[in-house]
Amino acid sequence: MSGPHDLFARYTFGHPERAAAELRAVLPAHVVSEVDWSSLRREPVSVVDPELRETESDLLFTARLHMGQPLLLYVLLEHQSSVDSWMALRMLRYVVRQVERWRQEHPESTRLPVIIPLVMYHGPDGAWTAPRRVEDLFDLPGGEEGRERWRVLVPRFEYLLDDLTAEREVGLRARSGPPLARLAWLVLRYGRTGELARKLPDWVALFAQVYEDTGGAEHLVVIIRYLLWVEKDAAVHTAARRVLHSVLDEQRAEELMGSWAEEMIERGVQKGLAKGLQQGLSGAILRILAARGVHVDETARQRILDCTDVVTLDRWFDRALNATALSDVLDDRAQ
Repeated sequence: MSGPHDLFARYTFGHPERAAAELRAVLPAHVVSEVDWSSLRREPVSVVDPELRETESDLLFTARLHMGQPLLLYVLLEHQSSVDSWMALRMLRYVVRQVERWRQEHPESTRLPVIIPLVMYHGPDGAWTAPRRVEDLFDLPGGEEGRERWRVLVPRFEYLLDDLTAEREVGLRARSGPPLARLAWLVLRYGRTGELARKLPDWVALFAQVYEDTGGAEHLVVIIRYLLWVEKDAAVHTAARRVLHSVLDEQRAEELMGSWAEEMIERGVQKGLAKGLQQGLSGAILRILAARGVHVDETARQRILDCTDVVTLDRWFDRALNATALSDVLDDRAQ
């Protein structure tokens, strides 16, 4: 079952433009310069262990280098509060699963594509301390010189890390990317630290940028609902209301806060957040199809709006990005 952190992270960084902002912020400069970012595509697959899906989520993107070679970018979004000391081993397992899947889909290939693994962490209990290299997990014999001789004999693997807990606010605000990505970094960084009520007023201008961007109203609903879920403090609710009143007119702001309060009572917090995210995905699908000139009749429109399954909405969203006809999205051929 997807948790609220998973839903929020996937909603935000599942979109190629916002994923590119995250990847550009972390990848080495020489990699950033060699990637054809216009080719970045999200692949609708997940290899996370089922028992861990409430505490982590993953996204796979494909792209091409300017020289033409394929590139896989695997992002694991770690939501659990404590640092997993075995993350390097788990990431190795996930990367192997992705490579095996790629081999099945490209049986004619004699070489593997480069796959770059990245962990994004926003736990509330301090900075990331787990080893990032698999070879550091082995108990190697001998002194320093002896361990180096043994180290070349064990599997070697390393993942990149975006430790949001180690980033200062000024650094996150200075990152380049769409407004929703920049606000999401701040929300994930401070959402579970107890500092949220104090920080929110400083982000009003960024909230306004999110609202003014394409699909901004839906993005704003998703962010506010996530904020109210991760922090139950009344001071946060008050600060969120003030932010909304600074960005929206009074009636719209109160409607949003009021609908949230009703869903907390009637549906439960997590279901309320999920509903907001589902509505956001449905609206995004319809906007993309309209922008691509794809006609959506009323029956299909209602089918998209009524869908409550995030996995299905994710699949439709990915298809809509390249659709030329409605059947490209709603056709069940790929299920």
